[in-house]
Amino acid sequence: MKVADAVPDFAKAFGFEEFNRMQREALPAILDGSDNVVASAPTASGKTALAELAICRTLRDGGTALFIAPMRALTNEKEDEWDRFEELGYSVYVVTGERDLNPRRAERADILVMTPEKTDSATRKHDSPRYSFITGVDCVIVDEVHLLDSDGRGGVLEATVSRLRRLCDPRIVALSATMPNIDDVAGWLDAPPDSTFEFGDDYRPVDLHSDVRTYSHGDNAFADKYRRLYAALDIAEPHIREDGQALVFVSSRQDAMRAAAKARDEIAERDIPMGARGDYDFHNDATELSNDNLRKGVPDGVAFHHAGLAKDDRNRVEQWFKEGKIQLLFSTSTLAWGVNLPARCVVIRDTKYHDPLEGEVDISPLDILQMLGRAGRPGYDDVGYGWVVCDHADADKYRRLLREGKDIESRLAEDLDSHLNAEIAMGTIKDLDDVMGWLETTFYYQRAQSKPAEYGLDGLRERVRSTLQTLVDRGFVETDDELGVEATGLGTLTSKYYLRLGTAARFAALADRERLTVDSVLEAVASADEFDSVSARQAETDAIDQVLRGTDTNLEDGHRKVFAILTAAMDGKTPSELRSDAWVIRQNALRLLAALHEFADRFAGPRAANLICRIEARVEHGVSREAVALTAIDGVGATRAETLAQGELTTPGKIIEAGVDELTRAGITAGVAERIVEAAGNLPQITVDWGEFPDSIARGENEMCEVTIRTTAGSATAGIRVTVNGVEMNQKRCYLADSTAVPVGVFGAAEDLEFIVEVTFPDLPLPPVRASRSVVVD
Repeated sequence: MKVADAVPDFAKAFGFEEFNRMQREALPAILDGSDNVVASAPTASGKTALAELAICRTLRDGGTALFIAPMRALTNEKEDEWDRFEELGYSVYVVTGERDLNPRRAERADILVMTPEKTDSATRKHDSPRYSFITGVDCVIVDEVHLLDSDGRGGVLEATVSRLRRLCDPRIVALSATMPNIDDVAGWLDAPPDSTFEFGDDYRPVDLHSDVRTYSHGDNAFADKYRRLYAALDIAEPHIREDGQALVFVSSRQDAMRAAAKARDEIAERDIPMGARGDYDFHNDATELSNDNLRKGVPDGVAFHHAGLAKDDRNRVEQWFKEGKIQLLFSTSTLAWGVNLPARCVVIRDTKYHDPLEGEVDISPLDILQMLGRAGRPGYDDVGYGWVVCDHADADKYRRLLREGKDIESRLAEDLDSHLNAEIAMGTIKDLDDVMGWLETTFYYQRAQSKPAEYGLDGLRERVRSTLQTLVDRGFVETDDELGVEATGLGTLTSKYYLRLGTAARFAALADRERLTVDSVLEAVASADEFDSVSARQAETDAIDQVLRGTDTNLEDGHRKVFAILTAAMDGKTPSELRSDAWVIRQNALRLLAALHEFADRFAGPRAANLICRIEARVEHGVSREAVALTAIDGVGATRAETLAQGELTTPGKIIEAGVDELTRAGITAGVAERIVEAAGNLPQITVDWGEFPDSIARGENEMCEVTIRTTAGSATAGIRVTVNGVEMNQKRCYLADSTAVPVGVFGAAEDLEFIVEVTFPDLPLPPVRASRSVVVD
């Protein structure tokens, strides 16, 4: 069946001219039917075309399609691939992080591309103008739906798809690698038998032979990596000698680079005929690579690939591998889920990896099968070879996996309380009947029907009731006499910021304190449940102790390490021993700080929120306390802020006073200086007018006065607090765009009076502005 005959208006959206057998069989249900569809097929059999057919059907009907990709790296890849839809006049928009979201583009997009986590976040906020676009989708394509069984992420995907079905009831097209219990997924999604497709290994373009190779442990983990590398090369060598290619999966970006370098030396020792040094054009093209290590290895036929490479470098490596100019490629798991780069031989060198938030963990069985599925080059090989290199203790486990595959299980129960709280916070669950109705929409419930003993089907409803009662007892949910349920302020914020319940409770307790300090804020974030699995390695101990010298904390192990990383990050001085995990930990901490900021604003007030806002800016930018206010100015980054602060230009107001000439003398070009001064003028500049405030008052008398707070430039939400002799007498919160008046009573007491007006900005990293006035009591 030719593409042009099946979808004449969309033929240019496909990268080929004719559908294969698998695609032809699924096409009528996707293109002409309206039921939900579930299709499982071997890796490299052409499932992406099924997603594109579902998109074509949606666009043909004037609807919006949402493609849920399994990981962030693949969302960008789809944006590039689907330029073909853009050329046909349709818009494709990848929804990324909170700060980068363009709601208008998302609203107008014909094709949205998101990760499960981003879709979860968007659906939780669907009733806000910023995320209302999510309820307008007509078709949801779930790529790699077998991720339901992924530890940590599976529950997110399950809850999100179930939620989308309740919010806007889109058509669901779920695609998967081969899975034994496809009927459970079809049952969950209400896909009828004639829209459920289980394409077996006979649909694989190349047969797959898979097996396990064991190795013996050496003295340490470092030595073990090289033992596994040599085993991988032993497996790959005969295929390379016969003009085949090998793809070796390793656990990290650094490992990919190091393994490639070591393999080049070993290949030279073994005298394996590889490389294309005689190809003058290829050799010239290789010099354009931006990565030095890649540039050295590619002419010898060895390369590495990971999501951290420059896009042009990645594209070149992929193209050269397809052309056979690279015969040995080391990669992280990103390639297994994304680009279709088959090889005659696939070796999984590492079955474990180090996660900064989880410690040493096994690569999931799903990832193992996905990687092995890359073995075999259609059109070149009759059979592909896939090998798992593991120690003797794990051999039987992996042999069983290769022989039997793996049923897809629900992971919803791992965070049942968090998911239930999210539904209540969104208002989709309003009473006990809704709770049970929600449960029945989940894959968890569907799987319990198939395996009642393992899932405890008889006690499932009681378990959910118990979970709901726990949410009530902990203050996340409240009930009424008619069995209605509603989220409290705590429950709403917990859902909004994607927090674990223990973390949210800890944040609420901190916000309830009378006084916050920098250390107490960082300690609360570092002790979050989200960091429970962080481990502190022995080699990091001295660096952690050095950073926290003089700091009083009861945190231990991984949480203490997080505390040290955040403390060091505030000044941009993270020790080299802690840098490998610092970026991931800092990004997670910034999300938690944003949540804590709103907790403080709601439960403690503007002063606490302002302190956390300044801490958040310091952790993000790595600047000193003196320079942090300057990060509020557009165009001022960490380096520039520190340079200006060293010249005692520490606030936007001082920048305005200094003017362009002073900034140019500080080494900033005139054009940039003009923009900085202009941007500083958009931030509030506060003056306090005491009006007819008296200088003295007789004992026993009183007088009501009015103090006016003005902003001479810019506007912002402000908290205004008036104290007398350290005791608060008045406070208000307002949006300060011009001026506001605050009544202040002057009472003749037993001692002289010291009035202080303090203005804080809860949403800006600006220091509080204070003005004082003394009154003598006669």
